Amino acid sequence: MMSSKRVLVARFFHETHSFIQEPTGRDLFGFREGSELLESRGDSSPLGGVLEYAQQQGWEIIPTVDAHAFPSGTIDHDVFELFWNRFVALATEPLSQGIDAIYLVLHGACVTDRLEDVEGEFLSRIRKLPNATSLPIYGVYDLHANVSKAMVNLSQCLVSYRENPHIDARQAAIRAAKMLSRYFETGVVPQHHWQPTPIVWPPTATGTANNPMNHLLGIARQIESSDPNVLVVNVNAGFGFSDVYDAGLSFSLVAESNDISVQPHLRRLAEAALELADQGQGQDEASHVVMQRLRDLESTSKIDGLTVLVEPSENIGGGAPGDGVALLRLLLDNKFPGVLACIADAEFVLSFANERVGGKYARSLGAKKNRMSGPPIEGEFELVSVHPNGRFELSDKQSHLASAVGDYFDMGPCVIVQHRSATILATTIKTPPMDLGQYMHVGLDPKSFRFVIVKAAVAHRAAYDPIATRQYWIDTPGPCSSNLKSFDYRRIRRPVFPLDSLEVIRSSLADRPRDHFGGV
Repeated sequence: MMSSKRVLVARFFHETHSFIQEPTGRDLFGFREGSELLESRGDSSPLGGVLEYAQQQGWEIIPTVDAHAFPSGTIDHDVFELFWNRFVALATEPLSQGIDAIYLVLHGACVTDRLEDVEGEFLSRIRKLPNATSLPIYGVYDLHANVSKAMVNLSQCLVSYRENPHIDARQAAIRAAKMLSRYFETGVVPQHHWQPTPIVWPPTATGTANNPMNHLLGIARQIESSDPNVLVVNVNAGFGFSDVYDAGLSFSLVAESNDISVQPHLRRLAEAALELADQGQGQDEASHVVMQRLRDLESTSKIDGLTVLVEPSENIGGGAPGDGVALLRLLLDNKFPGVLACIADAEFVLSFANERVGGKYARSLGAKKNRMSGPPIEGEFELVSVHPNGRFELSDKQSHLASAVGDYFDMGPCVIVQHRSATILATTIKTPPMDLGQYMHVGLDPKSFRFVIVKAAVAHRAAYDPIATRQYWIDTPGPCSSNLKSFDYRRIRRPVFPLDSLEVIRSSLADRPRDHFGGV
């Protein structure tokens, strides 16, 4: 075991959806300070992974601040300033006493109402602190990061997740920690390189089991195995719902020298991405097409097993409010039996506080935030059960959800109701459908139903692929549509595909260097 090293640790984590009107304020953020961060040691989150690795290595961890919230609208800038002020308060004395490195757990797609590049600003401010100008900064970030030049220039080694669903987030954090350990052993300071692309893809196109991401990740692994100078190659899918200059697909590379010989690796990836750009359009089908397909299956008695109906426009993991009812209404109107759905509606849950289980009550469900999905579902709801405690342990500790929250998630108080052919879990807190523990906790088994509505894009697949007979991705009205042309981008770099055609992109590239977007 190497001699003890002092490593300062912080986390600021949020995936910001620029087109959702409701801001993300202090009330939606979880804040922890100092030794409270150590409570995550050993859990399933990236923070838990790096803390456990540090303990194994005998490092002295200086925990500062952890601020995190689930995907939602633009962050109230005061939240970031609060985080920064607390970070300075807790980091100043350790920095004056001397530390060996800084390790950060980031997302890479944080936006406030004053800052497009929160992570870049955070790094810039750190570099201006006394005794932090030249400290090694390592860390981990989400595969959906909109990586910026500042993030790369102001750090030595940032490592991205490699899987979507994010089953490897904890491993990615440990991979970055191992890179820091390598620096401690060798004293060689790595160099960061970056290559943006003129491409932005919706989340539905960024699953890593399929192209285009699978092909690009394969090239990245080939580069790592063939060039001993290259430590890490990151394929950054970007977050298409961020209206910021750097939104979109990019590549970053960490090497143990600043040799320009690594630049061809980045150009190779950028060129491959351009060839695959039109494969990144998502796979959502028109709702009437899927409904007809299901009716045809029903009429021939071939609709055995569980049918998973994915609603990307209501992707909770992408920031949607989780209360849209467009798809649920379609299934009810088409009289499909055995439907299971989860709707986030705190007002609906609260309305049953004094009601009798087994009773039937006139209520209005959903569409309080996602009004694009049409009116609420109104009518008679039978109260099946009440669950005051919605905190559940994740059944898969390597799930996409675990990458964000660790081992537990709290849905808040919940009720189960029956409405026509649908069993509905109504929650107080929107709950991403990334772990079957969500339903098992309240006594529901998705496998016992004919249809389940999943408000996701890709992140649900680790949980639902093993139990699904078939899956359909359905286009419904909502804030996370795979049709990026439907959003009013104001700040994203142009030209960029698919907002601009591939012909326009290629013409622009023909007139300028291949890396004209500013690779470093």
